[in-house]
Amino acid sequence: MEKDRFGNSFAPTLSYARGVILANTEDDFRRLQQAWRNIGRAMENSATYSTYILTGLEHTLPMEASDLAFADDEIAPAIYFERLKSVGLEHLGGNPQVHDVAVFNRLTGATLATYLTLVKRDDVVIGASATHSHPSVNRGARHVGARFIDVAGADAYKKAMDSEERVALVVLTRLATTYDLLPMGEIRTIVRLAHDRKVPVYVDDAGGARVGPAVFDQPKMLDLGVDVGATGLDKYGTIGPRLGLLAGEKNLVAKIRAKGFECGLEARQMLYPAVVRTLERYSSERVRQLVASTKRVAEALRPYFGDRLHETPVTVQILAEDILEMAMQRGGVKEAPIVPYEANAALCMLMLQDYGILTVHFVGLPPGGANLLLKFMPPETIERFGGADKFAKALDASLSKLGGLLREPEKIRTLLFGEER
Repeated sequence: MEKDRFGNSFAPTLSYARGVILANTEDDFRRLQQAWRNIGRAMENSATYSTYILTGLEHTLPMEASDLAFADDEIAPAIYFERLKSVGLEHLGGNPQVHDVAVFNRLTGATLATYLTLVKRDDVVIGASATHSHPSVNRGARHVGARFIDVAGADAYKKAMDSEERVALVVLTRLATTYDLLPMGEIRTIVRLAHDRKVPVYVDDAGGARVGPAVFDQPKMLDLGVDVGATGLDKYGTIGPRLGLLAGEKNLVAKIRAKGFECGLEARQMLYPAVVRTLERYSSERVRQLVASTKRVAEALRPYFGDRLHETPVTVQILAEDILEMAMQRGGVKEAPIVPYEANAALCMLMLQDYGILTVHFVGLPPGGANLLLKFMPPETIERFGGADKFAKALDASLSKLGGLLREPEKIRTLLFGEER
């Protein structure tokens, strides 16, 4: 079992350890409620919009006034579905003669419907990425009673394929949750080896569907030669809603779509106009602008955090272990009273409470990773906050405040959950 540098064992399906404060997903939701209370207080006490959404995700509802008249589960698909299919396939590199699309309530919903359709109990699913798969990929396998093997890179993938006889599905993630990218040569190898065994390949292309082509000049999703895949519509150039768009070979999509409807995983059809609008408005140049803005923030953070700052080509991160270590140093604490995941949770809550900064930590339940992740930061939001330098000072001050709280760890529970009755 993997452990962090403090000796804490990782929780099942997660890449980090749970603590005694944030012990489970129920606790994560209580933390989210406290974040909502902080946002609500900020909105009540300010005449201006005082929360700065820097999650790197956009969860808006891009519908025009004329669309609202048709925002009905029966009317909207009659008017918008063919257009949705057209722009969806164009966005993902599909051919309408060969491919089809389906819309799910979330990307996780698309992934789960794929498992329910293609994988049986005691089958094997291999997850292949540059580092590790998203927890939802692992949880999907557990849900259907399959054994999940997570591998990093094509060499490890080949060994796993060679050693397993009952592989039912390969889940490929080209842009990992750590934001490390699989090179095209490895992607081609992974797909070819799966197809040599007649094993279908599903792409968990959450943000990779846009980042791959826009930033790294990779092909669109279905041009990778895979059977089916899905992306989130709230990620990197698309502006919401938080739905999952699945596309792939027609017969396969038909089966997965049907399973999604049977299990309540489909998106409400009244939202189809929003899907059309977000895809029509997508621009690869916007993705590059978001990356450039994030790099400017990284430059401002570097004098404060030095080599504790971890940069990928599209993100900047501070590891949760480093957050806890630095906070302990600033607070003069010798023994860690919380786990690294909780340290990052507390840091993010302080940034929200004191500065109105909303980070991606508050989006996932449970979060896909423990680290402080800054990504695809809208330049206009950074400017409204006061610039990258002001953001860096706010983060540094929040870390020092966390150091003081470590001396009285019970206050961290109050910080994360509020004064519960």
